Formats: sequence, C-alpha cells, structure tokens
Amino acid sequence: MVATQHHISVTRTARYFTLGEASPKTTEVWFACHGYGQLAEYFIRHFVGLANENRLIVAPEGLSRFYVKEWTRVGATWMTREDRVSEIQDYVAYLDLLYSQVFESLSRQGVPRDSVKIVFFAFSQGVTTMCRWLTLGQQIRTNPDDRLILWAGGAPMEMDWEHHKTLFQGLKPLFVYGNNDEFITGEAIQKQRDLWAQHQIECRFVEFDGEHKIEQDVLKRIVEM
Repeated sequence: MVATQHHISVTRTARYFTLGEASPKTTEVWFACHGYGQLAEYFIRHFVGLANENRLIVAPEGLSRFYVKEWTRVGATWMTREDRVSEIQDYVAYLDLLYSQVFESLSRQGVPRDSVKIVFFAFSQGVTTMCRWLTLGQQIRTNPDDRLILWAGGAPMEMDWEHHKTLFQGLKPLFVYGNNDEFITGEAIQKQRDLWAQHQIECRFVEFDGEHKIEQDVLKRIVEM
C-alpha cells in the first residue's frame, strides 16, 4: 500500500522585527529578508545605521527554525526542497499579510501608500524569497521610486520573467556581492548577469572586497546610488 500525501492549512505565529515606527513622518519602508540560518532579531542590526524618523525597517523571519552549529544557536530558513510549493505559498501569504499590516498602520497615521518609497532588500537565501514574493504576492503595489537590492543570492530560475518584466524594470534592481564570497562564485555571478540580460532587464552589479556578509560601508554607499 502506498501512502497518500495530504495538506491542511493551520494558523501559526510568525515573527518580525522593526527599527523605527510608523508615523506621519514616515517616507520610506524597507522590507529586509534574511539569509539561511539567520534570525531577524540579529539580521536587522545591520540596518541600525540607516534607521531614522523617516525610515521604517521591517525584518520578517522565516517560518521554520532549527538548531545550527551543534545546538549552540538557533537559525531560521524560508524553505527547503521538501514540499517546496507549500512552503513558498506559506511564506508569500505571510509576507503579503505583513505588507498589508505595515501600510494599514501607516494609513492610520495619515500616510498613504503612494507617498512612501519601498526598498525591497534581500540577502543570500532571502533573495529567492524576495523575488518569489514580488512575483507571486497579491498585495504588493510598487511605485516608480521603489527599489530592489539583492545581496549575495540568486533570482529563482523558474520565475515568469516575461510576465513580470515591467515590475523588475521599474524596481531598478541592484545586485551586490563580495569578490571573496565562498558561496557566490564567479560562474554564479555570470549566470545572474546572463539571466537578467536575457530578459532585457537592466540590473546593476556592485562588487566589493569582502565575503558572504553585509558590509556596513557598502550598504551605506548603495543606499545613495
């Protein structure tokens, strides 16, 4: 007898962290997706130097947590290859809900969506997560000033690029990577260059002298680009 797979939707609690708060002074919102094995509580610390009264930074955390480094600490992941379709659907729905709540909060402060610039920022595994959210999400509305920053990760190959070409062109994507990144090889970078070029989407590539991590001086520099 062969086992039959089933699915059931359940309610669970997701966690996210913020720097700043929704207020009438808010003009910019960052959604920052962490990488594999990280926690949002620590990931958001990379953005402390960017936080101010006009900028709200929101760092959601992957829905699955696990022990890493021989049980010495806990990390989170956005998904694995096991039951991947369901995991993608779950985190897209979660990020959609978070997006809606952030802008409902701003609306109560008298700040309409069209007056706010969004920066979609993603690191490592968060890059594929962010790209899938942008293409599969049902709540996101983008404006001409919005931006997409992809750091040390790859866009998913299965995306419907033609259908979402206008979206990505409007977000003016920026791809950031270290020249000593142990996970992002020169070959991987070239594949990303070819992927964006193939679909006629201008993506700027920024290389820095460093490894697979967010460098503060580079982060501050690209914010001004």
